[in-house]
Amino acid sequence: MAHAERPVLVQVRDQRDAAPATECSAVLPALRPTVDLEVAIPAYNEATRLPETLRRTVDFLREQAWSSRVVVVDNGSSDGTADVVRAFRAARDEAVPLELVGCARPGKGAAVRRALLGSRSRFVGFFDADLATPVETLSIVMAHLEAGATAVVGSRHAPGARFVQHQPATRRLGGAAFRMATRSLVSGVHDTQCGFKFFDRAALVPALVTCRTTGFAFDVELLGHLQSAGAEIVEVPVSWSHAEGSSFSPLRDGMSAFLTVLQLQRVAAGFAP
Repeated sequence: MAHAERPVLVQVRDQRDAAPATECSAVLPALRPTVDLEVAIPAYNEATRLPETLRRTVDFLREQAWSSRVVVVDNGSSDGTADVVRAFRAARDEAVPLELVGCARPGKGAAVRRALLGSRSRFVGFFDADLATPVETLSIVMAHLEAGATAVVGSRHAPGARFVQHQPATRRLGGAAFRMATRSLVSGVHDTQCGFKFFDRAALVPALVTCRTTGFAFDVELLGHLQSAGAEIVEVPVSWSHAEGSSFSPLRDGMSAFLTVLQLQRVAAGFAP
């Protein structure tokens, strides 16, 4: 991708000099130098999985024509996730800058919002720390973004998608019910919850700053705001593998996300939140 100039590699920040973590979704964090693509990875107690995810991600990105950065958002971890990121960064070269920021406010949505609001790059997005969707899918994502798409989202249920390893039956049933509940908020999208979403930043920010959801229903609210603004959302079928060890609790987090969707439906219908 052609751009005005290659970014100068700078000393990266980590939690110790980030904005106060308790304010992570209330203030704009310091802006980072621009690159073509910035990838955020929200992480809550992901010390075990992150080294392999970071290795695969950095090895892929360093071979691409577009410049990139990886930002890990430590979402209040207690297992040494931040130390793992620092150790990985210290052991690798800086061909692909790696940054660590902190966000103590609970929830995937809060962590993702913090990372994306701190970017000045042309394209931004996030994927889950388990790398359930292959990082190589970014090649398809970038082709769509460069062609003018506002949002490109991975989908486990669009035609052509493939489950390499299925979720447990309880997760599949809960997911089906959740997809039905979200249809009134996000139309034409088969899968709002696949953790692989990328955006044109200029079009994303107006929708992002209006989001108030901090948990797993964040994706629904964000995509709904984008559609309301007339954004083009492209769904990309993915090969997806379930990974054990997720911090997502079907009972706790699933119910919370479902209740949040009901609240979003009330707001969309004109009722007070």
